[in-house]
Amino acid sequence: MQAQPNDQEDALLHGLTVLDLSQGIAGPYCGMVLRQQGARVIKIEPPGGDWARQMGRVRDGHTAISIAYNAGKESVVLDSRTPEGRAALRRLAGKADIVIQNFRPGVAERMGVGYAELAAANPKLVYVSISGYGPDGPAASLPALDTTMQAVSGLMHVNRDAAGRPRRIGFFLVDLSTGLYAAQNVGVALYRAALTGRGRHVQVSMLQTSAALQSYVVLDDALFPGDESAVFNAPTGLFETTNGTLYVSMLNDAMFERLARTLGFDDWLADASLRTSAGRMPRAAELNQRVASVLATNTLEHWERVLADNDVLFGRVGHPRDLRTHPQARHVGLFTPLAQPAVGELPWAGVPGNGGFQDPPGEAPLLGQHTEAVFREFGL
Repeated sequence: MQAQPNDQEDALLHGLTVLDLSQGIAGPYCGMVLRQQGARVIKIEPPGGDWARQMGRVRDGHTAISIAYNAGKESVVLDSRTPEGRAALRRLAGKADIVIQNFRPGVAERMGVGYAELAAANPKLVYVSISGYGPDGPAASLPALDTTMQAVSGLMHVNRDAAGRPRRIGFFLVDLSTGLYAAQNVGVALYRAALTGRGRHVQVSMLQTSAALQSYVVLDDALFPGDESAVFNAPTGLFETTNGTLYVSMLNDAMFERLARTLGFDDWLADASLRTSAGRMPRAAELNQRVASVLATNTLEHWERVLADNDVLFGRVGHPRDLRTHPQARHVGLFTPLAQPAVGELPWAGVPGNGGFQDPPGEAPLLGQHTEAVFREFGL
Protein backbone atom coordinates (compact mmCIF):
# COMPACT_ATOMS: atom_id res chain seq x y z
CA MET A 1 0.00 0.00 0.00
CA GLN A 2 2.72 2.42 -1.04
CA ALA A 3 1.79 6.11 -1.16
CA GLN A 4 1.03 7.19 -4.72
CA PRO A 5 2.19 10.43 -6.36
CA ASN A 6 -0.38 13.15 -6.71
CA ASP A 7 -1.20 14.98 -9.97
CA GLN A 8 1.64 17.50 -9.64
CA GLU A 9 4.55 15.78 -7.92
CA ASP A 10 5.47 12.87 -5.71
CA ALA A 11 4.66 13.21 -2.04
CA LEU A 12 7.77 14.34 -0.19
CA LEU A 13 8.52 10.99 1.47
CA HIS A 14 7.38 8.76 -1.40
CA GLY A 15 9.56 5.65 -1.58
CA LEU A 16 10.53 5.55 2.10
CA THR A 17 9.43 2.72 4.39
CA VAL A 18 8.64 3.32 8.06
CA LEU A 19 8.46 0.48 10.57
CA ASP A 20 6.18 1.70 13.35
CA LEU A 21 6.62 -0.40 16.50
CA SER A 22 4.85 2.13 18.72
CA GLN A 23 1.48 2.02 20.45
CA GLY A 24 -0.87 4.60 21.88
CA ILE A 25 -0.72 8.12 20.46
CA ALA A 26 2.69 9.86 20.42
CA GLY A 27 4.57 7.28 18.33
CA PRO A 28 1.66 6.38 16.06
CA TYR A 29 0.97 10.08 15.42
CA CYS A 30 4.59 10.55 14.35
CA GLY A 31 4.07 7.67 11.91
CA MET A 32 0.76 9.17 10.80
CA VAL A 33 2.45 12.46 9.87
CA LEU A 34 5.07 10.58 7.84
CA ARG A 35 2.34 8.53 6.16
CA GLN A 36 0.48 11.69 5.18
CA GLN A 37 3.71 12.98 3.65
CA GLY A 38 3.93 9.95 1.42
CA ALA A 39 5.89 7.29 3.30
CA ARG A 40 4.80 3.69 3.52
CA VAL A 41 4.15 2.80 7.17
CA ILE A 42 4.12 -0.80 8.35
CA LYS A 43 2.69 -0.96 11.85
CA ILE A 44 3.74 -3.85 14.05
CA GLU A 45 1.15 -4.88 16.65
CA PRO A 46 1.27 -7.54 19.37
CA PRO A 47 -1.32 -10.33 19.19
CA GLY A 48 -3.67 -8.30 21.41
CA GLY A 49 -3.30 -5.23 19.20
CA ASP A 50 -2.17 -1.68 19.86
CA TRP A 51 -3.81 -0.59 23.10
CA ALA A 52 -5.17 2.44 21.24
CA ARG A 53 -7.75 0.00 19.86
CA GLN A 54 -9.27 -0.01 23.36
CA MET A 55 -8.91 3.72 24.11
CA GLY A 56 -12.49 5.00 24.20
CA ARG A 57 -15.62 3.71 22.52
CA VAL A 58 -15.03 0.71 20.23
CA ARG A 59 -16.79 0.15 16.92
CA ASP A 60 -15.91 -2.63 14.49
CA GLY A 61 -12.44 -3.13 15.96
CA HIS A 62 -11.58 0.56 16.09
CA THR A 63 -11.72 3.59 18.30
CA ALA A 64 -11.54 7.16 17.08
CA ILE A 65 -7.94 7.24 18.32
CA SER A 66 -6.86 4.09 16.49
CA ILE A 67 -8.36 5.42 13.24
CA ALA A 68 -7.01 8.95 13.59
CA TYR A 69 -3.40 7.89 14.16
CA ASN A 70 -3.18 4.70 12.07
CA ALA A 71 -5.18 5.34 8.90
CA GLY A 72 -3.31 4.25 5.80
CA LYS A 73 -0.86 2.05 7.68
CA GLU A 74 -0.39 -1.68 7.13
CA SER A 75 -1.04 -3.78 10.24
CA VAL A 76 1.25 -6.75 10.86
CA VAL A 77 0.89 -8.91 13.97
CA LEU A 78 4.09 -10.24 15.53
CA ASP A 79 4.64 -11.85 18.90
CA SER A 80 8.04 -10.49 19.88
CA ARG A 81 8.06 -12.70 22.96
CA THR A 82 8.92 -15.67 20.73
CA PRO A 83 12.22 -16.32 18.94
CA GLU A 84 10.40 -16.50 15.60
CA GLY A 85 8.67 -13.19 16.23
CA ARG A 86 11.90 -11.44 17.18
CA ALA A 87 13.66 -12.84 14.09
CA ALA A 88 10.85 -11.59 11.83
CA LEU A 89 10.92 -8.21 13.53
CA ARG A 90 14.65 -7.85 12.94
CA ARG A 91 14.19 -8.82 9.29
CA LEU A 92 11.56 -6.12 8.77
CA ALA A 93 13.53 -3.50 10.70
CA GLY A 94 16.61 -4.23 8.62
CA LYS A 95 14.79 -3.13 5.47
CA ALA A 96 13.22 0.04 6.87
CA ASP A 97 14.39 3.60 6.25
CA ILE A 98 12.79 4.86 9.49
CA VAL A 99 11.96 2.96 12.69
CA ILE A 100 9.67 4.36 15.41
CA GLN A 101 9.42 2.84 18.87
CA ASN A 102 8.11 4.02 22.23
CA PHE A 103 9.16 1.17 24.51
CA ARG A 104 10.68 1.91 27.88
CA PRO A 105 14.47 2.39 27.73
CA GLY A 106 16.30 -0.89 27.09
CA VAL A 107 13.34 -2.90 25.77
CA ALA A 108 14.10 -2.43 22.06
CA GLU A 109 17.72 -3.50 22.66
CA ARG A 110 16.57 -6.69 24.38
CA MET A 111 14.32 -7.39 21.39
CA GLY A 112 17.28 -7.04 19.02
CA VAL A 113 15.95 -3.89 17.33
CA GLY A 114 17.88 -1.18 19.17
CA TYR A 115 19.47 1.66 17.25
CA ALA A 116 23.09 0.48 17.48
CA GLU A 117 22.33 -2.98 16.10
CA LEU A 118 20.16 -1.75 13.22
CA ALA A 119 22.37 1.21 12.29
CA ALA A 120 25.43 -1.04 12.06
CA ALA A 121 23.77 -2.74 9.08
CA ASN A 122 22.06 0.41 7.75
CA PRO A 123 24.06 3.58 8.49
CA LYS A 124 21.39 5.82 6.85
CA LEU A 125 18.69 4.60 9.24
CA VAL A 126 16.65 7.26 11.04
CA TYR A 127 15.59 5.70 14.32
CA VAL A 128 13.02 7.36 16.60
CA SER A 129 12.83 6.61 20.33
CA ILE A 130 9.91 8.23 22.14
CA SER A 131 9.91 8.00 25.92
CA GLY A 132 8.23 9.51 28.94
CA TYR A 133 11.25 10.89 30.81
CA GLY A 134 14.21 10.25 28.53
CA PRO A 135 16.70 7.39 28.00
CA ASP A 136 18.30 7.49 31.46
CA GLY A 137 18.09 9.14 34.86
CA PRO A 138 16.12 8.60 38.08
CA ALA A 139 12.69 8.67 36.37
CA ALA A 140 13.59 6.97 33.08
CA SER A 141 12.00 3.63 33.98
CA LEU A 142 8.72 5.11 35.22
CA PRO A 143 5.57 4.58 33.14
CA ALA A 144 4.26 7.75 31.55
CA LEU A 145 1.03 8.78 29.89
CA ASP A 146 -0.22 12.11 28.59
CA THR A 147 -2.26 12.62 31.75
CA THR A 148 0.57 11.82 34.15
CA MET A 149 2.90 14.15 32.24
CA GLN A 150 0.31 16.92 32.39
CA ALA A 151 0.33 16.49 36.16
CA VAL A 152 4.11 16.22 36.63
CA SER A 153 4.98 19.09 34.30
CA GLY A 154 2.51 21.61 35.70
CA LEU A 155 0.22 21.73 32.67
CA MET A 156 -2.71 20.82 34.92
CA HIS A 157 -1.81 23.73 37.17
CA VAL A 158 -1.76 26.12 34.21
CA ASN A 159 -5.24 24.84 33.28
CA ARG A 160 -6.74 25.22 36.77
CA ASP A 161 -10.40 26.16 37.12
CA ALA A 162 -11.95 29.28 38.66
CA ALA A 163 -11.56 27.78 42.13
CA GLY A 164 -7.85 27.17 41.55
CA ARG A 165 -8.06 23.37 41.20
CA PRO A 166 -5.70 21.81 38.61
CA ARG A 167 -7.45 20.25 35.61
CA ARG A 168 -6.42 17.92 32.82
CA ILE A 169 -6.38 19.55 29.40
CA GLY A 170 -9.24 17.82 27.62
CA PHE A 171 -7.30 16.11 24.84
CA PHE A 172 -3.91 14.43 24.45
CA LEU A 173 -1.84 17.58 24.01
CA VAL A 174 1.48 16.16 25.25
CA ASP A 175 1.17 12.96 23.22
CA LEU A 176 0.30 14.75 19.99
CA SER A 177 2.94 17.44 20.42
CA THR A 178 5.56 14.79 21.15
CA GLY A 179 4.60 13.02 17.93
CA LEU A 180 4.91 16.28 16.00
CA TYR A 181 8.33 17.09 17.49
CA ALA A 182 9.46 13.57 16.62
CA ALA A 183 8.25 13.91 13.02
CA GLN A 184 10.01 17.27 12.69
CA ASN A 185 13.23 15.69 13.95
CA VAL A 186 12.81 12.90 11.40
CA GLY A 187 12.69 15.49 8.61
CA VAL A 188 15.95 17.06 9.82
CA ALA A 189 17.58 13.64 10.18
CA LEU A 190 16.54 12.64 6.66
CA TYR A 191 18.10 15.84 5.33
CA ARG A 192 21.33 15.05 7.18
CA ALA A 193 21.29 11.49 5.84
CA ALA A 194 20.86 12.80 2.29
CA LEU A 195 23.91 15.06 2.73
CA THR A 196 26.23 12.76 4.66
CA GLY A 197 24.96 9.22 4.18
CA ARG A 198 24.52 8.82 7.92
CA GLY A 199 21.24 8.66 9.78
CA ARG A 200 20.47 9.68 13.32
CA HIS A 201 19.03 8.33 16.56
CA VAL A 202 16.18 10.76 17.24
CA GLN A 203 15.22 10.79 20.93
CA VAL A 204 12.18 12.75 22.07
CA SER A 205 10.62 12.60 25.53
CA MET A 206 7.22 13.69 26.74
CA LEU A 207 9.00 15.55 29.54
CA GLN A 208 10.92 17.63 26.96
CA THR A 209 7.68 18.33 25.11
CA SER A 210 5.88 19.43 28.26
CA ALA A 211 8.67 21.89 29.03
CA ALA A 212 8.80 23.23 25.47
CA LEU A 213 5.05 23.81 25.40
CA GLN A 214 5.32 25.86 28.58
CA SER A 215 8.48 27.82 27.76
CA TYR A 216 6.95 31.26 28.30
CA VAL A 217 5.12 30.12 31.44
CA VAL A 218 8.35 28.87 33.02
CA LEU A 219 10.20 32.02 31.94
CA ASP A 220 7.49 34.26 33.38
CA ASP A 221 7.73 32.43 36.69
CA ALA A 222 11.53 32.84 36.69
CA LEU A 223 11.24 36.54 35.90
CA PHE A 224 8.76 37.11 38.73
CA PRO A 225 9.52 34.45 41.38
CA GLY A 226 6.68 33.57 43.72
CA ASP A 227 4.18 35.66 41.76
CA GLU A 228 1.26 33.61 40.46
CA SER A 229 0.16 35.08 37.14
CA ALA A 230 -3.34 34.25 35.98
CA VAL A 231 -3.63 36.53 32.95
CA PHE A 232 -1.26 38.18 30.48
CA ASN A 233 -3.60 40.92 29.32
CA ALA A 234 -7.04 42.27 30.14
CA PRO A 235 -9.91 42.35 29.50
CA THR A 236 -10.01 38.85 28.09
CA GLY A 237 -12.08 35.71 28.60
CA LEU A 238 -15.49 34.14 28.09
CA PHE A 239 -18.51 36.43 27.80
CA GLU A 240 -22.16 35.51 27.49
CA THR A 241 -24.42 37.07 24.87
CA THR A 242 -28.18 36.63 24.61
CA ASN A 243 -27.79 33.42 22.58
CA GLY A 244 -24.28 32.03 23.13
CA THR A 245 -20.74 32.60 24.32
CA LEU A 246 -17.86 34.58 22.86
CA TYR A 247 -14.20 34.53 23.80
CA VAL A 248 -12.68 37.98 23.54
CA SER A 249 -8.89 38.13 23.51
CA MET A 250 -6.79 41.21 24.18
CA LEU A 251 -3.61 41.21 22.08
CA ASN A 252 -2.05 44.61 22.77
CA ASP A 253 -2.62 48.20 23.91
CA ALA A 254 -3.91 49.34 20.51
CA MET A 255 -6.58 46.64 20.57
CA PHE A 256 -7.62 47.70 24.07
CA GLU A 257 -8.22 51.20 22.72
CA ARG A 258 -10.28 49.82 19.84
CA LEU A 259 -12.38 47.74 22.23
CA ALA A 260 -12.95 50.72 24.51
CA ARG A 261 -14.11 52.86 21.59
CA THR A 262 -16.27 50.05 20.21
CA LEU A 263 -18.10 49.63 23.52
CA GLY A 264 -18.26 53.35 24.27
CA PHE A 265 -16.00 53.24 27.32
CA ASP A 266 -14.57 56.76 27.10
CA ASP A 267 -13.50 56.64 30.76
CA TRP A 268 -11.12 53.77 29.91
CA LEU A 269 -9.51 55.88 27.21
CA ALA A 270 -9.04 58.75 29.66
CA ASP A 271 -7.56 56.55 32.39
CA ALA A 272 -3.75 56.67 32.07
CA SER A 273 -3.36 53.57 34.26
CA LEU A 274 -5.14 51.43 31.63
CA ARG A 275 -2.88 52.32 28.73
CA THR A 276 -0.57 49.34 29.26
CA SER A 277 -1.21 45.67 30.01
CA ALA A 278 0.79 46.03 33.25
CA GLY A 279 -1.79 48.53 34.47
CA ARG A 280 -4.78 46.52 33.26
CA MET A 281 -3.86 43.11 34.65
CA PRO A 282 -4.42 44.00 38.34
CA ARG A 283 -7.88 45.26 37.37
CA ALA A 284 -8.76 42.30 35.16
CA ALA A 285 -11.87 41.27 37.12
CA GLU A 286 -13.26 44.81 37.02
CA LEU A 287 -12.60 45.21 33.28
CA ASN A 288 -14.04 41.81 32.43
CA GLN A 289 -17.21 42.54 34.39
CA ARG A 290 -17.70 45.79 32.48
CA VAL A 291 -17.35 44.04 29.12
CA ALA A 292 -19.67 41.26 30.27
CA SER A 293 -22.42 43.70 31.19
CA VAL A 294 -22.45 45.12 27.64
CA LEU A 295 -22.05 41.92 25.63
CA ALA A 296 -24.95 40.37 27.54
CA THR A 297 -27.34 42.88 25.93
CA ASN A 298 -27.19 41.55 22.37
CA THR A 299 -26.72 38.46 20.21
CA LEU A 300 -23.66 36.53 19.08
CA GLU A 301 -24.25 37.62 15.51
CA HIS A 302 -24.41 41.28 16.47
CA TRP A 303 -21.19 41.23 18.44
CA GLU A 304 -19.37 39.17 15.83
CA ARG A 305 -20.12 41.87 13.25
CA VAL A 306 -19.22 44.73 15.58
CA LEU A 307 -15.96 43.23 16.86
CA ALA A 308 -14.86 42.14 13.38
CA ASP A 309 -15.56 45.62 11.98
CA ASN A 310 -13.36 47.12 14.71
CA ASP A 311 -10.55 44.57 14.46
CA VAL A 312 -10.94 43.10 17.94
CA LEU A 313 -9.99 39.44 18.44
CA PHE A 314 -12.88 37.15 19.27
CA GLY A 315 -14.15 33.63 18.68
CA ARG A 316 -17.55 32.03 19.02
CA VAL A 317 -17.39 29.13 21.49
CA GLY A 318 -18.62 25.99 19.81
CA HIS A 319 -18.51 22.20 19.91
CA PRO A 320 -15.82 20.39 17.87
CA ARG A 321 -18.56 19.09 15.60
CA ASP A 322 -19.39 22.67 14.64
CA LEU A 323 -16.01 22.95 12.92
CA ARG A 324 -17.19 20.60 10.19
CA THR A 325 -19.85 23.09 9.05
CA HIS A 326 -17.89 26.29 9.62
CA PRO A 327 -17.98 28.37 6.41
CA GLN A 328 -14.20 28.75 6.27
CA ALA A 329 -13.69 25.02 6.95
CA ARG A 330 -15.95 24.24 4.01
CA HIS A 331 -14.21 26.80 1.81
CA VAL A 332 -10.71 25.39 2.36
CA GLY A 333 -11.82 21.74 2.42
CA LEU A 334 -10.65 21.26 5.98
CA PHE A 335 -12.26 17.83 6.18
CA THR A 336 -12.38 15.21 3.46
CA PRO A 337 -14.29 11.92 3.66
CA LEU A 338 -12.36 8.89 4.90
CA ALA A 339 -13.99 5.66 3.73
CA GLN A 340 -13.71 3.25 6.66
CA PRO A 341 -15.08 -0.26 5.95
CA ALA A 342 -18.02 -1.36 8.12
CA VAL A 343 -18.38 2.18 9.40
CA GLY A 344 -18.86 4.42 6.36
CA GLU A 345 -17.49 7.86 5.63
CA LEU A 346 -15.76 9.73 8.43
CA PRO A 347 -14.46 13.34 8.46
CA TRP A 348 -10.69 13.39 7.97
CA ALA A 349 -8.49 16.38 8.86
CA GLY A 350 -5.16 16.10 7.05
CA VAL A 351 -1.73 17.15 8.27
CA PRO A 352 -1.48 20.97 8.05
CA GLY A 353 0.60 22.48 5.28
CA ASN A 354 1.12 21.45 1.68
CA GLY A 355 3.93 18.97 2.29
CA GLY A 356 1.63 15.97 2.26
CA PHE A 357 -1.63 14.60 0.96
CA GLN A 358 -4.69 16.46 2.14
CA ASP A 359 -6.88 13.53 1.13
CA PRO A 360 -7.14 10.62 3.60
CA PRO A 361 -4.15 8.26 3.35
CA GLY A 362 -6.36 5.16 3.31
CA GLU A 363 -8.47 3.16 5.71
CA ALA A 364 -7.31 2.30 9.21
CA PRO A 365 -6.39 -1.40 9.15
CA LEU A 366 -7.95 -4.19 11.10
CA LEU A 367 -5.61 -5.99 13.47
CA GLY A 368 -3.16 -8.04 11.40
CA GLN A 369 -4.89 -7.20 8.12
CA HIS A 370 -1.64 -7.11 6.14
CA THR A 371 0.43 -9.72 7.98
CA GLU A 372 0.45 -12.38 5.26
CA ALA A 373 1.03 -9.95 2.38
CA VAL A 374 3.94 -8.23 4.12
CA PHE A 375 5.48 -11.53 5.16
CA ARG A 376 5.40 -12.79 1.57
CA GLU A 377 6.91 -9.53 0.31
CA PHE A 378 9.79 -9.69 2.82
CA GLY A 379 10.41 -13.41 2.32
CA LEU A 380 9.18 -14.45 5.75
